Amino acid sequence: MKLLSLTLSAFLLLTTLVFAEFKQDPLPYAYNALEPYIDAQTMEIHYSKHHAGYIQKLNAAITSQGINNDITYDELFSNMNKYNNAVRNNAGGSYNHNLFWKLLTPEKNTKPSTDLIKDIEKTFGSFDAFKEQFSNSALSVFGSGWAWLIVNKDNKLQIITTPNQDNPLMNDVAVRGIPILTIDVWEHAYYLKYQNRRADYIGSFWNIINWETVNNLYSKSK
Repeated sequence: MKLLSLTLSAFLLLTTLVFAEFKQDPLPYAYNALEPYIDAQTMEIHYSKHHAGYIQKLNAAITSQGINNDITYDELFSNMNKYNNAVRNNAGGSYNHNLFWKLLTPEKNTKPSTDLIKDIEKTFGSFDAFKEQFSNSALSVFGSGWAWLIVNKDNKLQIITTPNQDNPLMNDVAVRGIPILTIDVWEHAYYLKYQNRRADYIGSFWNIINWETVNNLYSKSK
């Protein structure tokens, strides 16, 4: 009877747990759509293994630590210093990749908006100077991380980098801001095609940016 009671208690506990449900956004194009700049095998592994893994591990970390199951990314990032590395790394990895996929496109006719171009030229001197600075920042990331174009707290464009899966929305990073463009420079993002040639991968990135998404993010940040 005691064993039955314990078993029933365990069953009731399991059936009343509410699991976190962060979801992986659908990839907005086929795995091979960004060829020849990003190969299909890299895209498939990156999306279906790495990104999916971050989502699964984030949900598991939130559930195991008793965090409110309906918490949002905004709420997590606004209090990031309160959570452990399992939540931090997987929340960042989940969100960063959801954004990254939307910033890429096989379409060739997207362009920066007039307002964005003006702001880029005002901030960096020219679009080419911005492109060079962003590329150099991405190239300079030691190990794994991301390069970002953000709108900072002073409402100005700024290029920053973050290590690992950190992002500029987290409350404890060196420079905070609203991200409008980013590039993943973890090796899993490019190594199958480019091996150690990160600079070539970064150069290819400029051919597949979805400027419509960038423009929308820029407009919403103002």
